[in-house]
Amino acid sequence: MEATITLLQGWRQRIEEALEAFLPKGERSIYEAMHYAVFSGGKRYRPLLLMSAGHYYQAPEEELLPVACAVEYIHNYSLIHDDLPAMDDDDFRRGRPSLHRAFDEALALLTGDALLTLAFQVVAEAPFPPKKSAVKEEIIRWLSRSAGVEGMIGGQIRDLYFSAEDQNEAEFLEMVKKKTGNLIIFSVVAGGIIGGASSRQIQILSSFGEKLGYAFQLRDDLFDWKQDEQAAGKNDSPNFTLVFGEERTRSLLNQYLNEAIKILQEGGINSHELIYLAEMLRLEN
Repeated sequence: MEATITLLQGWRQRIEEALEAFLPKGERSIYEAMHYAVFSGGKRYRPLLLMSAGHYYQAPEEELLPVACAVEYIHNYSLIHDDLPAMDDDDFRRGRPSLHRAFDEALALLTGDALLTLAFQVVAEAPFPPKKSAVKEEIIRWLSRSAGVEGMIGGQIRDLYFSAEDQNEAEFLEMVKKKTGNLIIFSVVAGGIIGGASSRQIQILSSFGEKLGYAFQLRDDLFDWKQDEQAAGKNDSPNFTLVFGEERTRSLLNQYLNEAIKILQEGGINSHELIYLAEMLRLEN
């Protein structure tokens, strides 16, 4: 356990350094806004999943780090746009003013766009050897699908127009898979692809990531629901706990975590780091 934590802490430090290094420094206003968004207290969960999966398959760190940064840039771009008045209209993010409040709406839009495009630039320029050009192409395909209409954007559209008629678990969880799950699935799978995992192993990693994505969002919904209750506020975004209750959320969260870990173990992928990152999501009763 101690060795796993030390390894994850080391990766996180190198992820932080790489995220800073890739940010464009030429235009001061956009750099400041991008830096504000990216260095806002995020846990780097997705990049750490990617590093963990890649490490298991002995992928070179210099190939993993740019892709890990790319997924984090895309995640943060989505948060910027989520907070805008046209979307969730949130004034705060992680205890600080949202980007459009700290700067302005126009710069927030452009900052989100800049992070999205930077993500693909970073992957395109990643130092993969010529013999792994097909691997880079596959990473870009996976990332495009995961962030696009088939993935995160499709989930955000469902989120925006989620109606009372859709308030059943199956519809809700389909939205969760697209909006939250797809980038988590990508993170796990990308590490495997870069490390040369087999098709069967990629499928196992994808299934693990899917279960983990559900658990991640259910945990977030539970925490958001508690904060809204304490603040006597309201959350207009669909929230699983608000619709289906605290007990069901906790039960389903732990069920998905158990299933995720079982998928890895039965698939013969004995990654201490991936299992640790899954267990991080488990709630105490």
